[in-house]
Amino acid sequence: MANFAKPTAPQFSVDVYQNEFLPEGGREVSAIVTVTSTGGGTTGVSGYADGGGAGVVIMVDCSGSMDYPATKMRGAREATAAAVDTLRDGTSFAVVAGTHVAKEVYPGNGRLAVADARTRAEAKQALRSLSAGGGTAIGTWLRLADRLLSSAGLAIRHGILLTDGRNEHESPEELRAALDACAGRFTCDARGVGTDWEVKEVTAIASALLGTADIVADPAGLAADFTAMMEQAMGKGVADVVLRLWTPVGVEIGYVKQVAPTVEDLTGRRTEAGPRAGDYPTGSWGDESRDYHVSVRVPRAAIGQEMLAARVSLIAPDPAGGDPRPLSQGLVRAVWTDDLVMSTSINPQVAHYTGQAELADVIQQGLDARKSGDHDGATAKLGRAVQLAAASGNADTAKLLSKVVDVVDAATGTVRLKAKVAEADEMTLETRSTKTVRVKR
Repeated sequence: MANFAKPTAPQFSVDVYQNEFLPEGGREVSAIVTVTSTGGGTTGVSGYADGGGAGVVIMVDCSGSMDYPATKMRGAREATAAAVDTLRDGTSFAVVAGTHVAKEVYPGNGRLAVADARTRAEAKQALRSLSAGGGTAIGTWLRLADRLLSSAGLAIRHGILLTDGRNEHESPEELRAALDACAGRFTCDARGVGTDWEVKEVTAIASALLGTADIVADPAGLAADFTAMMEQAMGKGVADVVLRLWTPVGVEIGYVKQVAPTVEDLTGRRTEAGPRAGDYPTGSWGDESRDYHVSVRVPRAAIGQEMLAARVSLIAPDPAGGDPRPLSQGLVRAVWTDDLVMSTSINPQVAHYTGQAELADVIQQGLDARKSGDHDGATAKLGRAVQLAAASGNADTAKLLSKVVDVVDAATGTVRLKAKVAEADEMTLETRSTKTVRVKR
C-alpha cells in the first residue's frame, strides 16, 4: 500500500496572459488563464479540505469479450488489486463488475468499504471471483457508481472505469442520459484495453465526467496505469471547483476552454451564477496547474478608453454548507490604442494554445477522413497536424502521428499516408489527440 498523507486545502492562484490592446473598433479579447493549486494534494497532514473524506469506485468490464484473450481478464484483476493497494487508509471504496448489468463485487449491500489492511485484503480476495460473461451497458455501471458514491456524504468522489468493447447492450441515448445524470456528481477516468472498443465512447465518458481517457493496448500495462490513476485520485484535496466568469454589460462570451493539460471545451457547460456571471466546471484539484482560454467580445470604444472585459474567479463549495467561497481571481482587460504594433501583437500564450486546439481538431478530422476513405482529405489534415505539432514542440503527438503518416517535411506539413497502420497506433493517436504541451514562459 502507498503511504499517502491526507490532503489539505490547496492554495489557488490565477494568472492572466493576454494582449489587452485593441485597435480602433476592435472587439475580440482573448486571454489564457493559468490556475495553479499548491500545498494540497498528498503534502498535507490534517485531513480533507472539504471534510467528509474521499471515495473511489472501480468499474471493471467483465463482459464475455474480456476472455479473448484471457490475458485481459487476468490483467484487469491484477490492475484492480494494484489500485486497491494504492488506496489511502480511510478512503471509502467499492469494486463493481460491469456487463449488461452492474454488480457489486465488494463490499456489497449498496455500501462502500473503508480502506485499511483488512478491507484491502478482503477486496483482493473478492476479485478472484471476477470472470467474463455477458454484454456491455456502461450506463448501468456509472449509475451504480453514482449511487454508491452519493451514499456516504463524501467530499471527493471518483470513478475508474475499464472497458474492452463497444457499448452494445444499451442505446447511445441511454448512455448519454447516464452521463448527464452523473455529470457534476463524480469525476471518472476511463480506459480502453485492447483495440475492440470505441474511442469516441470512452473519451466522451471521460469528457462528461471531467476525467482522463487513454488506451492500454497491452493488458500487461493495466496494473501500472491503474496504480497511477489511483495515485492521482488520492492527491485530490478540493472537489467541485468552478471557474466563474463575470462580464460587464454589453460583453458577450465567445468560448471558455481548458487548453492544458488537455483540450476540453467548457462553453456549453455554463450554469448561471447571478447577474452576468456563469460557472464552468473544473472538477477536483490537488497539486497541479491548468490553463484555460477565455474569449469575449466587448463593445466598440474610442482610442484611449479601457475597460474590464471579464473577471475570472475560482469558486469552491463551502464545506459547512454556506455560500461558495472564492479561492482566487484574475482580470481580463481591454484597452483601445492607435499604436499598430501594440494592437497587432499576438500574446505568445494565446497563439500557442490556439495552435494546440487546432492540432486536436485536425487530428480528429484527419482520422475521420481516413476511416471514410477520403485519402486526400486525410493527408491534408494530418499534414497540418504534423506541422502544428512540430511548430509547438509537441513531441509526443508528433511521435504518434509518425505511426500513421510518413513525414516528408514537418515544417511544411508534407506527409504521405502509411499504407498499413496498426489499429492500436491509430486508436492511441485518436485517444491522445487532445493532450497538449505547456507554453514555455
